Amino acid sequence: MPESFAGGLDAQTRTRMADLLNANLADAIALTLSVKEAHWNLKGPGFIGVHELLDKVADRLRESADLMAERAVILGGLARGTVEAAARASRVEPYPTDIVAIEQHLEALRDRFVAVGANLREAIDEAGEAGDEDTADILTEVSRQVDKDAWFIGANLRPSEVGR
Repeated sequence: MPESFAGGLDAQTRTRMADLLNANLADAIALTLSVKEAHWNLKGPGFIGVHELLDKVADRLRESADLMAERAVILGGLARGTVEAAARASRVEPYPTDIVAIEQHLEALRDRFVAVGANLREAIDEAGEAGDEDTADILTEVSRQVDKDAWFIGANLRPSEVGR
């Protein structure tokens, strides 16, 4: 492992946390690309509002990915952020590339955001149990943003489509 800049954590914990961060980095990259896929292809009533929202969501996901990648490096690991690494490691369900209706995109994104949020909560617990509260804090920050963006996306669905 490269040099660590985080004192008070043993090498095994640092390696485990870097791996944990990279797993969630892969999810964030995959989710970002799913958001952009929807952003480029959606059509229907409310287009411009959702189109612009998804650009902002993608920006926030990129910021979250940056936080996790930098923490992995601080711990003495390497950030695994290539599209190839993300494709291999991501737990995000592949995004449909044959849909255009805004509602279909919103449902697909909402479901993926909720799943990523669940993965993040598991990672928060694991980091806390390992004694790396800084990594847990970063993952908590990312989790809060993913949940908030899930809400922003889901709030655009018609009431009959919410809560599925």
